[in-house]
Amino acid sequence: MTGPDGVVCRIPRGRQQVVLCALLLEANRIVSTEGLVDAIWGAAPPSTARTQIQTCISALRTNLAAIREHTSLITQEPGYLLRVDDEQLDAKLFGRLTREAQALAREGRAEEAADAFRAADDLWRGPALSGTKSLSLQTAAAHLDERRLAGVEGHAALQLQLGRHAALVPELAACVARNPLREGLRGQLMLALYRSGRQAEALETFREGRLLLVEQLGIEPGDELRRLEAAILAGDGALRGPGPATAPPAAPRPPAPVGHTPSDVPADPPAEIARPEQAATVIPCQLPSDIADFTGQADAVNAARAALVAGGAAHATPVVVLTGPPGVGKSTLAVHTAHQLVEHFSDGQLYCDLGGTRDEAATALDVLGRFLRALGIPGSQLPESVDERASMYRDLLAARRVLVVLDSAADSRQVRRLLPGNGGSAVLVTGRSRMTGLPGARFVQVGVFRTDEAIAMLSAVIGEERVSKEPDSAQALVRLVGQLPLALRIIAARLLARPHWTLEWMLNRLSNERHRLDELAHGEMVIRSSLALTYDGLSEEARRLLRLLSLVEGGSVATWTAAALLDIDLFAADDLLELLVEAQMLEVEAAGRTGPHYRLHSLVLLFAREQQERHSAEDDTDAALRRLVGGWLALVDEAHRRLYGGDFTVLHGEAPRWQPALAQADRLLVDPLAWLEEERTALCRVIDVAACQGLAEACWDLAVTLVTLFESRCYYEEWQQTHQRALEAVRDAGLSRGLAAVMCSIGSLCLSREHLGAARRALEPALEAFLALGDTHGLALTRRNLALLAVRQGETAVARDLHERAAADFLAVDDHVGRTNVLAHLARLALGDERPDDAEALLNEALEICRTTGSRRTEGQVRLVLSDLMQHRGRYREAEALLREVLEVVRLRGDIAGESRILCQLGLVNARLGRTGAAQALLRDVVAIREQIMDPVGAAEARLELAQLEAKHRERLTGFEFPITALG
Repeated sequence: MTGPDGVVCRIPRGRQQVVLCALLLEANRIVSTEGLVDAIWGAAPPSTARTQIQTCISALRTNLAAIREHTSLITQEPGYLLRVDDEQLDAKLFGRLTREAQALAREGRAEEAADAFRAADDLWRGPALSGTKSLSLQTAAAHLDERRLAGVEGHAALQLQLGRHAALVPELAACVARNPLREGLRGQLMLALYRSGRQAEALETFREGRLLLVEQLGIEPGDELRRLEAAILAGDGALRGPGPATAPPAAPRPPAPVGHTPSDVPADPPAEIARPEQAATVIPCQLPSDIADFTGQADAVNAARAALVAGGAAHATPVVVLTGPPGVGKSTLAVHTAHQLVEHFSDGQLYCDLGGTRDEAATALDVLGRFLRALGIPGSQLPESVDERASMYRDLLAARRVLVVLDSAADSRQVRRLLPGNGGSAVLVTGRSRMTGLPGARFVQVGVFRTDEAIAMLSAVIGEERVSKEPDSAQALVRLVGQLPLALRIIAARLLARPHWTLEWMLNRLSNERHRLDELAHGEMVIRSSLALTYDGLSEEARRLLRLLSLVEGGSVATWTAAALLDIDLFAADDLLELLVEAQMLEVEAAGRTGPHYRLHSLVLLFAREQQERHSAEDDTDAALRRLVGGWLALVDEAHRRLYGGDFTVLHGEAPRWQPALAQADRLLVDPLAWLEEERTALCRVIDVAACQGLAEACWDLAVTLVTLFESRCYYEEWQQTHQRALEAVRDAGLSRGLAAVMCSIGSLCLSREHLGAARRALEPALEAFLALGDTHGLALTRRNLALLAVRQGETAVARDLHERAAADFLAVDDHVGRTNVLAHLARLALGDERPDDAEALLNEALEICRTTGSRRTEGQVRLVLSDLMQHRGRYREAEALLREVLEVVRLRGDIAGESRILCQLGLVNARLGRTGAAQALLRDVVAIREQIMDPVGAAEARLELAQLEAKHRERLTGFEFPITALG
């Protein structure tokens, strides 16, 4: 890629290019790590995928350094964000130029519009993202290529309007050759050829296209292309276009390109082939009025328009279903889209609110009666049966182009009898149900606004000046209601009715969660009523689950979570969750390796919480919460056991567990550390829930067990936050053992962050408490931590004594992993005392325990100390080989802290072997990792090693050497 000042930034082929493409496609938006993993590996990522993504990001940052003024690659949960100026992105420039062209065309400035389209097309250098094999990127590239073709069609329509048909022929011929199945381009080429006096070639172009469609897709060309062929054959005078007086008759322009309204690209109005039998036909116009300030949802509008205008396969009726949760504006969007398509459906528009969310929805018999009357059938001639009415309805629409809008449908059964029988008409349906029973239907999911769309809507209603005066309050209002269109429409209406209200005042009124739904009401627009319509239509068990899901405090919901809340089996819970998804009261957040995860929209959560408070007694909320927290405890326990081979190096409380089915636990915990990582946010939230609900025993147990994750991934902030919450809970509940366990774990955290004074202040009270309780396991863990503190403070004799006592304690409680860890530390102390034989004996004992217990995780820690012994004896090549073996295991496990320690050792070994360049590269990696995990002390130590190594290298070049004590 090239910076604005001409600086070329070369990105290597392969993963870096895929990651960069994925980030650029979502420029200035966060791309999750999972999204990047999917872009590279699809459905089969390796276990090291996340680590490899981190490596790619690090390399990209280095490669983008040349254009750093204009780009910045930021780590931001749950992934990464690439900041790029819009003017530096061809896709953004293309979109802006295309919109300018459309606006100029609407103003009648065809010449300028054509130039703008041409400038937009000149930005292209071939197919989008050419060369990538990523399936997800290929999908995005297809969308970009589609936008380009729509622009090409728009430009061609303007050129035809301006009478430049002869000059247009070569360009259109090349486009048709590249896109032989695109009927819009083929129609424009036929028209250009005909107007250029090349009638035979125009007809041959049609025949070639028809042959391709029949052979490859088994379908005939669409109505518009067939009508154009007939008009050319008949020499229809309506085909005349602008141009020299000697030009042949011009044809009507082909249908507007997919994704464009007629106003987007002005051209000659299409001339319909007259159908005398329809001359006296009634043309219904039943659409409700469009709203003048409609904004946003451009993707949904374009997708619906494209599918409706394109026509159905063969003679099938195009059916588009707009589906989405309550309050996203499906009905408004349907009416807006229908109004934009009026010119495409010249025989009229039928509309009916089917009342799918009401107690008594409209019947097919009644709706067909309304439609038949609107089509000119007197009431006295209406058939009595629904089948006869449906047959008459299909007959009347057989030769017409009518758009049928069926609003608020309950399900596919309510819609099926209302479908026309031909491909000339089209049907637009809205509903909360997905209506998968409609064969061949195109489903368009309508979601909440993007932030920019939400701000634009507020500005359109209350005025841009009012919004621009309080940009922060406007953003906060949008976030507070989760960008839900109905909620924003209510806010805008209230602000419009009260010009003396500031946006900040509206924000203050909405800030109280308990009254937020009360505030979101204006006239007939009421959020609570909209949600209640769907809620009341659910089964009692589904309503109960929705209420209990509010206890999760807005977090991600897995299938087993629902099973725990209701105390039912997994498949019954899955069925209820899918019912809520089908009703659009629950959103699918992700469908990862461990199964689907769901979430409640923020306003649905408030509604569910209101209902839960009303039904707390019958739902037995306290028992549901105990099962929920107990389920998390059981799974976290099992994850720890699978990582360590047992309940080693951790203390547990007596809180009850709710055990998910063994098969479910096996499925979730295939990779225990990856599962803990995936559920990290939810687990931290559950600790808070347990504290708030007075479940202090479970609270501290969860917190200390999660150190398995916090320590290996260096999540020091979460470690501190969860333990502070647990500390408050156990103090309030008077749990002395829980207090000691949390203090001991906080001591470990302080040691990891090199806060030695704070570590002592946490560990000494913990030791006293465990002594008073006679808790041998707690004493073992605390003495081990105090020994590590003594090592850091240079008190080796004290450290040795504490380690030996800890080893005896671990042996007494059969904590083999804890004992192995202490033996490794004692071996390191022996090396420091120049007792390599003692160190070797200790390490051999530790390795034997690892082999007996099968603890691969602890074996890696022991082998790391073994590499120190090899270096001590000058066996650097053996040490290097051992370190690389351990590094591979650590990377597979995603242990970032362990990876940085091993890379540091490899750097020092390479320095000893005289490989200065390799040593420097390894130490730079250590600095990068330490900075990434926000460990300034570790980063500083690695920089010191690097600086001394570089100084030694410089001195060698000048012929003078001095000893580097840091490497010795």
